[in-house]
This record gives sequence, C-alpha cells and structure tokens, in this order.
Amino acid sequence: MRTIALPRQNIKFTYDTDIKDSLLNILIAQQIFIESPCGGRSSCGKCKIKHLGGDLPPLSVDEEKRLTQKEIEEGIRLACLIYPNTDLEIDIIDQEENHPVLTGGYVPEYQRNPAIWKKPIEITKPTLTDQTPYEVLFEKALDISHLPWDVLRQISMGEGTYTGVFNQDQLIGLEKGDTSELLYGVAVDIGTTTVVTSLINLKTGEEIDSEAAINAQKNFGQDVLTRITYVLDHGKKGRNQLQTAIVDSLNEMIQTMCERQKLSSSLIYEVAIAANCTMMHMVLGVDPLSIGKSPYAPIFVEEKDISAKEIGLTALSSFGRVYCLPAVSSYIGADIVAGAYVAKLHDRKDKVLFIDIGTNGEIVLSNGGKLVSCSCAAGPALEGMNISSGMRAADGAIEEVHFHTEKGFILKVIGDKTPVGLCGSGILAAIRELLKHNFITVRGNIVKPEDLEGGDPRLSYIDLDGKKRRICIGEGPTKILITQGDVRQVQLAKSAILSGFVALVNAMDLTFADLDEVIVAGQFGAHLPVESLVGTGILPKAVKDRITYIGNSSKTGAYLALMSLESRQEMATLAKAFDYLELSVTKGYERLFVECSQFN
Repeated sequence: MRTIALPRQNIKFTYDTDIKDSLLNILIAQQIFIESPCGGRSSCGKCKIKHLGGDLPPLSVDEEKRLTQKEIEEGIRLACLIYPNTDLEIDIIDQEENHPVLTGGYVPEYQRNPAIWKKPIEITKPTLTDQTPYEVLFEKALDISHLPWDVLRQISMGEGTYTGVFNQDQLIGLEKGDTSELLYGVAVDIGTTTVVTSLINLKTGEEIDSEAAINAQKNFGQDVLTRITYVLDHGKKGRNQLQTAIVDSLNEMIQTMCERQKLSSSLIYEVAIAANCTMMHMVLGVDPLSIGKSPYAPIFVEEKDISAKEIGLTALSSFGRVYCLPAVSSYIGADIVAGAYVAKLHDRKDKVLFIDIGTNGEIVLSNGGKLVSCSCAAGPALEGMNISSGMRAADGAIEEVHFHTEKGFILKVIGDKTPVGLCGSGILAAIRELLKHNFITVRGNIVKPEDLEGGDPRLSYIDLDGKKRRICIGEGPTKILITQGDVRQVQLAKSAILSGFVALVNAMDLTFADLDEVIVAGQFGAHLPVESLVGTGILPKAVKDRITYIGNSSKTGAYLALMSLESRQEMATLAKAFDYLELSVTKGYERLFVECSQFN
C-alpha cells in the first residue's frame, strides 16, 4: 500500500509492487495535485517535482528536452514521466499563489422576478370534530392542488406558522416559522481556468459576497480537450473525478461565503450556473466525449432545472435547485449566450462584435440583431500556459512589459514580487514590445544577432542556446526568456482569433470599418489593454477606438437567471437564434488562418 504523509511540500510514499503508474497519477489518486496543463501527456513540462530520496529511473529523453541543465542538477524531474520502482521522498514545486480572478461586470436593466419565492402561512390544529388531514390544510393554505411527497415528509405536528418555498409554481419545501425575508441564491461562472461564485439576496438583488478560485479540474488537464481526453483514458472513473472536483469546489466556495456572512447555507435555495458546454456536461456528470469527436455534437444544450443534491451540491437548502443556462453548440456555450444577452446583442440595431477571449475564443457578430457565431481554439498560451516561462496570473507573474532603448525592459509584476514568469497579459505585452522594437519580424522570427550592427541595443538581450535564439526580458530566480517556440504559440492563438473575426465579418458581407463596437468579455480579456490586443494583431487596428470591456458577463448572465424569469426565457430564446459558422469547413479558411498568423 502507498502511504502519503503531509505536509504537502515533503511527500513520502511507499512503493506498491502491484501498481505500475506514473508518479503524477499516483499523486492524483491520493488527492495531491500538482501543475499539469497537458493532463499528464508529457507535452507541457510543468509537473515538476524535486527528488529528495529513493531511487528513480534515469532521465528520459523528453525530460532532458524540457528541463534546464540547472534544474537537472537540482534534482528536478517531471512527475508524468516517472514510473517509481522504490520508495520515494519528493518536494512539490509550487510557484503560484494569490490568483486574482475577475468577479464583476456590467449589469443591464432587468425585471426582478426570481424563480424562487416564499409564502408564509398559518396552520390551525385540527379538532376532534374536524379531523381534516394536514395535507389538505397545507394545500388550502398554500393554494396548491397537490402537496408533493418529499414536501409532505417535512411536516411534523403541523400546526403553527410555516413558510412555503416555491420554484416558479412548484412547491419544493416547507420551513417552520416565517422565513419569508430570508431568501438567497448563488450565481456561478465555471470557466475552464477559473470559477467565480456570488452570494445574492433574492429579495433585493444585492450581491452580498463573492468567491473566486482556480478550477479544480486543472489537475486533470489545462483545457477542455485535455480533460475530455482524461475521461476517454479513464472512463467512468475519470468522469466522476472531474465532476467531484468541480462540485466539491463549489460546495467549499459557497460555504466560505456563508461563513464570512454568518449566514446558514440552508437559506440558499438556488444556484444558477453559466459555463462552456464541456464544463456544463462535467458539472452535471454527463459524458462529454461526443464534444471532442467529430461531428462534435453535445449530449444537451438546453437549460436544465434540477435538484442540487442530485449532483452532490450540498452547501445549500436540502431542497435547493440548480439552474443551468442554455448553450448553442459544443463550442458556443451558456457562458457566451449569457455574454451576448448581457451585451444586448439581440436588441441592437447596429453592427457589434462580441468576443470572449480565453483558452477558446468565442466570437459573436450581431448585424442589426442577426447573430452569427464561431469558436476558435486559441489554446492556453494566452493564459500563460505552453509558454517556457509561463504561469497563471499570480504573485510573481509579469503582467505588463515596456521596452526603452536606454532603460531596457521595464516589468510590472503582480504583487510587486520578484518575477517568476509571464502570465497571459504579460506574454502578450512582451510580444507587443518585441514587435514594436523589431526584436521579431512580421513572420514571427527572432532576429539574428549577426544581422544587427555593433552597438545595437537589442544585442545585449538576445540569448543564445546553441543555435536557438531567445530574448531575455528580465531576471528572477531564473532568466525570464521569450523563446522562438513562445512566439509561435502566441502566433497560433492570434491567428485563431483573428481568422475567426475575419471569417464572421466576411460571412456578413461587412468590413472592419462597418463595425460600430467591439465588446471584449471574460476573465482574461478584461486584463488585456487595447494596445496589447491591437499591438499583437489579435484584433485589427481598424477597431482600436471602438473596443469596450464588460467584465465577467458569464457570471452576470447567471445573476440575471437567478433574479429574473423573464431574463431566463429571453436567454433560452436567444440561444436558439444563433447561427453557427464552423470554421474548419469554411471555404478558404486554411489560407486565411495562415495569412492571419503574420504580425502585420
């Protein structure tokens, strides 16, 4: 048997001769998680551990490629490539802490009419001459024709004051006493990378508290396709692991908010969730495999209204509900429907482009209320992953970069700490500056030192690893380097988003000049200044003065679903009004993608 002793930074386990698995999978099985964006497929080089004791197999070729000589000398190894054959003692390298997450955003006007409401009643004790059953007394007092069986069981010696709790016109619970003023819900945005919850007073619409966290499913893969692959590789067990990870996280986040507010979680009656299609399948425990395989048809896209306890969500009333917003397709999820609704694209008469930038870039173009959408796989580079010095937006992450000929690279670091790496906004800012000062060409090639004249200020920043050119933008515990591979990753992300943008504009027979506004939404997009979006070519220069930000529109959509039945109905109607453009089968798209990869 394996036995793991904590603290986490000093882990010991006993080798089990019956189990042949990677160290990464052994740790995951014991609920000990380390960074693994690629889901253990040995492509990211992030699952680093420090070897302290016990014998390890020799370094693999892949480890030699992905680790620096200094790391190798310090005993750093990659957990996904180690198959232990002795007892081991290791340290886990955890560089990231204090992840800032966007929780707010623009809220449009809405009609307050929550699905959950309460009705206080008085029940008079029957007499010997009038032995009317309590069931009938409650039905009359609540003005309903039938008392549900699960509610009937909540009655005990039924006289006195009660409060009926309704979900629209359906009675879902009874509470002793008059609790009609105590009515709460939680709005949730489940992103691939981050999760945001907000505690809402359903009587007033006030947001009382919020909590944010990194999506716990990151331990099984950084992006949706990697997580789908994890389910493919591990079957029902993998699907259950992913569901448990996100549901347990939601329970913990809700409980944390309640403890801060000294509020009983039993007074929370509904959780409204906006998420991309894969995350929605996973939180409900629905098989996501069809999303990752042609023709990419999901199991469901329509709204769902279910009992919270059916999915293990327990940090609310025992008769609490979960409402899931509707999606359009596998790659245009409820988060984008929410964003389009918050931006009021369906009501506008002008020409507006909406984009949610993240691991996937979802784009919606509204031409006088006619909506066409597409999804482009930007990849994790824009969130700091698959970058040699990449990390999430945590303390120590470089978030802004400027270059001056005399002063060199000037770095803005989250938390004012020593720089550890580059987050998404940091890598884009770095590429923007490298383009601006001709460190890299329009084709994305780092300039050759021999092509520069002596005394050129760029020369001192070009770092050579053999024949490979890298650009050093700063010093931390190690050099902060931009490699040729990093530039290519940003090029791919940039090309994916811009080509989607161009394809939609072309599909509507429009030009960039025709657009009245470009709306940027999402956790990541909110941290990207216009100069980085335009300076790297993710968005064309023609729209530079027409870009606006609306924050976390996915969570705002979940909030509106909590507070307004009318908004729910309108979002359900809106989801059915989307046209979807599949880029992979669009004529000339491959050529367009290549053209959009150039930095011009």
